[in-house]
Amino acid sequence: MRSPEAHSGSVVPASAEGGAPAQIVLAFEDNRLASALFGQYGQNLALIEKRLGVVADSRGNHVTIEGTREACEQSRHVLESLYENLKRGQDLTAGDVEAAIRLVIAQGSLFDFDPSAARPNFEEINLRKRQVRARTPAQDGYIRALRHHALVFGIGPAGTGKTWLAVAYAVQLFERKEVDRIILSRPAVEAGERLGFLPGDMREKVDPYLRPIYDALHDLTDQRIVERALQSGEIEIAPLAFMRGRTLTNAAVILDEAQNTTSMQMKMFLTRLGENSRMIVTGDPSQVDLPPGQTSGLSEAVALLKDVEGIGLATFTAEDVVRHELVGRIVAAYDKAGAAAARKREGRA
Repeated sequence: MRSPEAHSGSVVPASAEGGAPAQIVLAFEDNRLASALFGQYGQNLALIEKRLGVVADSRGNHVTIEGTREACEQSRHVLESLYENLKRGQDLTAGDVEAAIRLVIAQGSLFDFDPSAARPNFEEINLRKRQVRARTPAQDGYIRALRHHALVFGIGPAGTGKTWLAVAYAVQLFERKEVDRIILSRPAVEAGERLGFLPGDMREKVDPYLRPIYDALHDLTDQRIVERALQSGEIEIAPLAFMRGRTLTNAAVILDEAQNTTSMQMKMFLTRLGENSRMIVTGDPSQVDLPPGQTSGLSEAVALLKDVEGIGLATFTAEDVVRHELVGRIVAAYDKAGAAAARKREGRA
């Protein structure tokens, strides 16, 4: 039986100019994969329409795309690259569609387009439950850093996959028996709240702060395995304040929301690194909830350690946001306002 392939119809341009009106018809032999490709109620096609300025009309396993010749070709490459991912058994989300669109836009004009770049050889993390693949060059660099360094800082705005990929990598190490346990930590500083004000035992107190990590764990591995590992201590929830005095050996250790650590807390945490352990520190320096005037331990550590051998640094920007496209624009707007305020302060100085 022949494997399902995507077959592209010819581009029918009004002229040879890249900006001239054109139409292209694509047919995908596997109806089930074509349905997943187009998205529920055509939502993936709607995103391509909006971002590339085309009109896409699907009928069964066919889709007709109309727009400029260049936009039609870009849409073709997006759909064909995503179809190839589906054929390899990968899930398809709106974030994957957005990432594919960004890649073809980054390739430039139609005439300079490199088709192979639409399916770049990004790094992958293979888990029992699913395969996790980098969606952006920054995520690709992050995974490479995780593989080559015992300590990695991942810094950047929300929605860039810092925590999710850190958890995925920790789960991979655990599944492969390269570490004996996963330790999850986070400073208990959120909009002025403190652990003592929350009811329940230690896990119940910390759960609200670690919810994003729990969500990632349940997304990446079977829920029964997660609960069993939590009960046995193979997955440990360790509030940052309770890390003092410990030496963490044979463990994958994640410190999330590290922008809310103090200088002393960060130094204490980093010096817990023991034999055969990996440490991943993630955070967004633009979202510090510490009291005014207090230095973020994350920002200080990155500045002090960025050139230290054996330490990896992955920096994300608004361009790497893989959530809803609006999140990227929100982050960019805040960054722009922050930069303007900084210039204003410098002007007064």
